[in-house]
Amino acid sequence: MPKGLQPKGVARRNKMLLAAVQLFLENGYEKTTTAAIARAAGMAPSSFFAAFENKEALLLTLVQQMFNRQFENAEQLLGEQKDPLMLYGIETALQMYITELSEPLRELYVMAYSLPTTCEYIYNNTAERLSVIFADYLPEAEKKDFYEMDIASGGITRGFMAKHCHLYFKIEDKIRRHLQCCFTLYQVPKEKQDAVIDAVLEVDLQSIAQKLIEDTIVQAHRGFEAVMTTKEGKKA
Repeated sequence: MPKGLQPKGVARRNKMLLAAVQLFLENGYEKTTTAAIARAAGMAPSSFFAAFENKEALLLTLVQQMFNRQFENAEQLLGEQKDPLMLYGIETALQMYITELSEPLRELYVMAYSLPTTCEYIYNNTAERLSVIFADYLPEAEKKDFYEMDIASGGITRGFMAKHCHLYFKIEDKIRRHLQCCFTLYQVPKEKQDAVIDAVLEVDLQSIAQKLIEDTIVQAHRGFEAVMTTKEGKKA
């Protein structure tokens, strides 16, 4: 439960999140207004601002859920195999696949890598992970260094996400080139890069990406239902 919110406030936020997910997937981020989100959640337009400061604040909450889920899925896929480069490769490749599934999803991710608060979350959240993943290749680098390098890799990621795939630039080409750029930034030797990228491309990324999208919607439903169940239990 978000700090300082009562069950009613949490229920309002979850209803807004669910409505936003559905509208973002249908219409994209830019075309979805806060009033439309509130109405889709069954509330007055002004109720949106009782739940979130603005649309960017709502997107930040979604980004936090999405990125955590992506790393969890990558870890589950690896199982006993604990190669940190594979974890990084699968997680970032999933983002590329997700953005190819629909234009609204592409826009949502590009916005996440563009807006101030969501960018800052991504940089801070991943800097610590990066310091573990690439420790062997940058032994003298500190968290500050990884934060700064993530600004660069985030820009690379945004650029690749925004670029549409086509006959001569297939999704496999995009993933390979993107990972080559990022691994080079973090000074991974080319032989190791090639081995990891080949292994990543053997994974059924499209199916996993589709499941991630479906799980995001399911989690939004479950979050709201859990709050309502708690409220009903207290009334009884």
